[in-house]
Amino acid sequence: MISRFVSYLRYEQNRSELTVQRYERSLCDFETYFKGLDENLTWQSIDSDIIRRWLETLVDKGNKATSVNADLSALRSFYRFALSRHLVNSDPAHAVTGPKKQKPLPQFLKEREMNELLDEQQWGEDFINVRARTIIILLYETGIRRSEAIGLNDEDVDMEAMQLKVTGKRNKQRIVPFGSELAETLRVYVEERNRQVGRNSNALLVDKNGQRMTGNQLYREVRRQLSRVTTMKKRSPHVLRHSFATAMLNHEAGLESVRQLLGHESLETTEIYTHTTFEQLRRVYKDAHPRG
Repeated sequence: MISRFVSYLRYEQNRSELTVQRYERSLCDFETYFKGLDENLTWQSIDSDIIRRWLETLVDKGNKATSVNADLSALRSFYRFALSRHLVNSDPAHAVTGPKKQKPLPQFLKEREMNELLDEQQWGEDFINVRARTIIILLYETGIRRSEAIGLNDEDVDMEAMQLKVTGKRNKQRIVPFGSELAETLRVYVEERNRQVGRNSNALLVDKNGQRMTGNQLYREVRRQLSRVTTMKKRSPHVLRHSFATAMLNHEAGLESVRQLLGHESLETTEIYTHTTFEQLRRVYKDAHPRG
């Protein structure tokens, strides 16, 4: 049956040789597995539970979800073929779901890296440098998105109450508080912006011509600055959003409070940062404990 299916893939479906070999290997591995359980089992007598147990053994052996799902995909294709050719009476693979792909944990900068960037690095006094430092502190201290930052207007910044009116996804607005450091940083920035550049827009963050910054301009600026303190591959504005959330949770902020500050609709979206902080605790434990 496997040979007939392989011929079908190769000559009727014109699948690539790599795909054919991958499917054949998966099917042969599964056949070896179920024959090891009971030599009397056949492709016709296999049920969904046996397939699930096979997938579990693959996961237990350390195979990634992507690889296990590829094996399941081969099995599903095989049974669809066999069913269409009346080689089997049922398709036990149809009802089986593969393992969920694990979402990568958010990347973030450690507090010492942020301190080095903001407190220890030398910053120039020209408009570009003042703006760059303002952008870094703004994103790190408030956790707002890139699009939300470039969308800010001067009237969205309440210096007296020390809060921002942020317009997020689907034009939903929220109020985000900020501290005295950002307040002073914004004050200096606005003075330098008005003195050195002028304004051709009501935007808070502007380019050297006084026009509202674009998302790409802000992205490039953040990447350039983060490169000064980290070799991490991802150095986007979203890394600062991740860093904000991680720092808040590490300093005992409530999950619901962080959710509201980030503008997440669901608490599940925010919960990924609890895994981030746990991973950080795990690394601290392994470094600090003598038997870790």
